[in-house]
Amino acid sequence: MSSTDRLQRYLADERGGCGDEAVNERLAELEELHVAAGGPELDDDLNLLGALANETRYKIVRILHVADDELCVCEFSPLLDVSDSAISHALSKLTDAGLVTRRKDGKWRKYRPTPRATAALVALDGSRQL
Repeated sequence: MSSTDRLQRYLADERGGCGDEAVNERLAELEELHVAAGGPELDDDLNLLGALANETRYKIVRILHVADDELCVCEFSPLLDVSDSAISHALSKLTDAGLVTRRKDGKWRKYRPTPRATAALVALDGSRQL
């Protein structure tokens, strides 16, 4: 059974009858939904979610958010139970995802959360209260 046949059966059940025109109309509506849900921002959103889907990276973003200031890369070591190279790798991935910015200050690198990271964390915090 094709997906169109199944859709036609569904529409017939819901509307008490359905022809090819109704199926084609609904397919066009569904295609619009598909395009709207998967626009050019989809890859950026998936990149953001993927970057936050790791405990070390998520903790780093949370720490930066709570600190409300930039932190040096060396300040993460006492807070995280991972190697310095894992911290550097996590910070690189977060930077690539647009969740943190970095700047060089002499021989040190300092990081701060981006507005996008802050918005994502505020949304997550708000979702817990629903």
